Amino acid sequence: MTRHYRHLETLTIGFVVVLLISNLVGQKVCQLGWLRISGAEFLFPLTYICGDVFTEVYGYGASRRAIWLGFFAMGLLALIGQLAVALPPAPGWSGQESFARVFGLVPRFAAGSLIAYWAGEFTNSYTMARLKLATRGRWLWTRTVGSTISGQAVDTAVFTLIAFWGTQRGSLLAWMIASSYVVKVAFEVAATPFTYLVVGWLKRAEGVDAFDAETNFNPFAWAGEEAK
Repeated sequence: MTRHYRHLETLTIGFVVVLLISNLVGQKVCQLGWLRISGAEFLFPLTYICGDVFTEVYGYGASRRAIWLGFFAMGLLALIGQLAVALPPAPGWSGQESFARVFGLVPRFAAGSLIAYWAGEFTNSYTMARLKLATRGRWLWTRTVGSTISGQAVDTAVFTLIAFWGTQRGSLLAWMIASSYVVKVAFEVAATPFTYLVVGWLKRAEGVDAFDAETNFNPFAWAGEEAK
């Protein structure tokens, strides 16, 4: 029988909302000192913290479900955004150009965002689950930081290369990847005390502390026993 949890659905909805907002504001490239980052740099890492919480508390199956929900939500946003931009504007409406700049994603940017998100999130959750088994549930910080190091490396590199390859110098691409990666990992490290509080509270509130000793880690597998 599938077990139902009080807070999992709320966390999943919050995860998807943060993901969608990140995609809308992430098109802006910002300059902060020597860093060159996107407008979503301080928000998107929250999705990795959510992924850590899902995997640590509810298990890889719950994280896999949230990742796929986020993936389809992102795909729908990109699709409907393109459709809305393509529809002819009403006479007298002067916002078409601005609207198109926000929602008219270049196909390679949309593809890069989807692929990078999918690969990075699953790398993060897989690493988190494996490290929990390796540490026997001790030293949560090694899992939150370790999973971010691997997941964000995949996410940042994949997105930047798909979105900007051939349009920027190789040295600039490397700098963009390095800048973004440093900020995301630093964010995760700084958020570790907060992650500890949330994980501890959820484990007590839900009465669960999942270990993925017999989990099928195939991203495409449907785990019938996963948390709902």
